[in-house]
Amino acid sequence: MKLFRCQACSQVLYFENIRCERSHHTLGYMPERFELSALEEDGAAEAGGAVLWQPLAEPEARVRLCANAQCEACNWLIPAESEEQFCDTCRHNRTVPDLTVPENLMAWRRWQSALHRLVYTLRRLGLAVPNRVDAPDHGLVFDVLADPPDGPKVLTGHDEGIITLALSEADDAERERRRTTMGEPYRTLLGHVRHEVGHYYWNLLVRDAGRLEECRAVFGDDSQDYGEALKAHYANGAPADWQDAFVSAYATAHPWEDFAETWAHYLHIVDTLEMAAAFGIRVRPRLPKTPAGTGLPAAEIDFDPYGPIGIEELIENWLPLTYAANSLNRCMGAADLYPFVLSAPAIAKLGYIHHLVRTSRLEAKSGNALQPLGEG
Repeated sequence: MKLFRCQACSQVLYFENIRCERSHHTLGYMPERFELSALEEDGAAEAGGAVLWQPLAEPEARVRLCANAQCEACNWLIPAESEEQFCDTCRHNRTVPDLTVPENLMAWRRWQSALHRLVYTLRRLGLAVPNRVDAPDHGLVFDVLADPPDGPKVLTGHDEGIITLALSEADDAERERRRTTMGEPYRTLLGHVRHEVGHYYWNLLVRDAGRLEECRAVFGDDSQDYGEALKAHYANGAPADWQDAFVSAYATAHPWEDFAETWAHYLHIVDTLEMAAAFGIRVRPRLPKTPAGTGLPAAEIDFDPYGPIGIEELIENWLPLTYAANSLNRCMGAADLYPFVLSAPAIAKLGYIHHLVRTSRLEAKSGNALQPLGEG
């Protein structure tokens, strides 16, 4: 994620802003430009009565707001000539809760915020993000479901491109209860969707792209019974030495979960590093050198993590940033920003995800098949 600036007054803006408090302009996000723009009314309206806007970031264009803007759940823009009523992210919504219930509306808005950030990152990575209308056989859709009055609670999960999201998880108290019950160090809405979409891209970029064997060489044999593996994990927990090779305890449950957890961490890393670069963050620990010359590592985050950069440089900057951020959080009595330890094998798995994503982007541009690991 990055910072934005109002084109009318130069006020600093953030991704979810819908109005500039200085210039009072309505704001809209232009996904094709990765730009948040101040808007001015065009003075014309469509046949259906929708207001048309002139984005100051592209004055010659005419746009309208996504239909979910009326729920204050989206600030993305659609070209005026488009027949679509929903933006590129909201078109992935298949099921929404009853929004006439105020509590549902507030919770759904929080899920929507996470989904918009997710799609931003996927698009910045150059990944295809098909919806179920344009790609009925493999499109990505989200069902945000409230718990039924009588019956089992909704569980977040993935099934062949259909991602179910439990509306109740948007309640901080409920999510914290689940986090502590399950012994997790980290549980957020954005973390959920990044993990679940990892399963989706395993289907697209590994299974359907003929990369099963090379992926198994990194993450293990995914042909083992998934249901039985989860039962064993919940019954016995993770191995005592899990941090030696996995990004999280849950990643030990099954190779599919290892891939999805590693995928989510990769998205955490590139998105946070982009924001750190936007703030020009440098980490220079001021500690006296030891006789051996060792100390905390430094970082100068002045690069685009989505650009032509290797996993080594990403990690070399990520680790010092998390050391600093975790220490700052502790000064406020808050939990660590990144409560994980990355071992060399876990970093190697992140390197595989990095290669997979970058090679997929090249394949999409060139029309060639994905290359085996080590050739791209």
